[in-house]
Amino acid sequence: MRIHSIEAFPVPPRWIFVRLETDEGVVGWGESIVARRLGAVLGALEDLAETVRGEDAARIEDLWQRMYRGGFFRGGPILSTAAAAIETPLWDVRARTLGAPIHELLGGRVRERVRLYAWVGGDRPGNVVEDARARVEQGFTAVKMNAVAEMHVLDSASKLEAVVARVASVRQALWPELGIAVDFHGRVHRAMARQLLRALEPFGLMWVEEPLRPEHSDLLASLAASTTIPLAAGERVHNRWEVKPLLEQRALAVIQPDVSLTGLFELEKIARMAEAYDVAVAPHCPNGPISLAASLQVDACCGNVVIQEQSLGIHYNRGFAGLERGEMHDYLRDAIPLTPVDGHLPVPAGPGLGIEVDEEAVRSRSGRWRLPDPAWRNPDGTLAEW
Repeated sequence: MRIHSIEAFPVPPRWIFVRLETDEGVVGWGESIVARRLGAVLGALEDLAETVRGEDAARIEDLWQRMYRGGFFRGGPILSTAAAAIETPLWDVRARTLGAPIHELLGGRVRERVRLYAWVGGDRPGNVVEDARARVEQGFTAVKMNAVAEMHVLDSASKLEAVVARVASVRQALWPELGIAVDFHGRVHRAMARQLLRALEPFGLMWVEEPLRPEHSDLLASLAASTTIPLAAGERVHNRWEVKPLLEQRALAVIQPDVSLTGLFELEKIARMAEAYDVAVAPHCPNGPISLAASLQVDACCGNVVIQEQSLGIHYNRGFAGLERGEMHDYLRDAIPLTPVDGHLPVPAGPGLGIEVDEEAVRSRSGRWRLPDPAWRNPDGTLAEW
């Protein structure tokens, strides 16, 4: 069975779906991210499609190696997300051909369901109590919020106090068992991060995410030594070689790779690596249904996965930056496999990814869109991290 065609579909609100078909008519689906670089991703997909078209669709690892290593220059988010979106449907095709879910090809399931968390607030977080209460009413037992918007290298005490007040309001309004994660999103610099972590310690957080920019990941160990809060990072890594130094620091309690950057098999490999360092895995996925379905296949067979991100109701889906609205279920023939129950999703039972993509909906809503850069700035005019 050989790869016949690869098509990319940019769809609302900010997703890129990839359809792969074999010469025997078997179809698999993948998903790319890096939405603010749509043209670059589509170009990379076209280039890599030329590399694999006509090749044996069963040679998944070999094809991933070719996409990763074959161009001499390698890595980075653009090439990585393009390769991931081609590798994932190869797993979908292979498992469908065998009439099995993908996790059965990766050792079989170790759990029956996967715990989820939901986003509250937004990029400039507000209404967190109301949003968190709504999520609890939907059955979720864990939520995540951004900590701050713009923050300078050294900033005001009032910004730190506002973060603490938001977290305290959620903790006090809802039951003590609610899991709360706070995302610094790489916006907080080291001096402020130390102060903020210390101030947040009384609230029993699940973790603080991306406490520093990825360029400063060598400082995570010193930051971890200064706090009792578990630290999480890894959504911007692309492969096991980039995860290796993060694990070797012994600074992280949670690693958060994104299947739309790593690919499905690489995500599984990273989870196995993390297990050897006693590090939990919480796959990053504020993305579409194909990314979530792929993540669930790895969640199913890796015991150190503790929780899964998902995008239902996230602020990005509500016409983000003026774009058309979109939700995961808009592109599925059957929403049930990706409909949370009591804050969990069952391990997928269907063949391949365990979902059926509504191709007609994908094609009808596909179209080039432009997601602008936020260009956040501090009051003095310097660029602030988004």
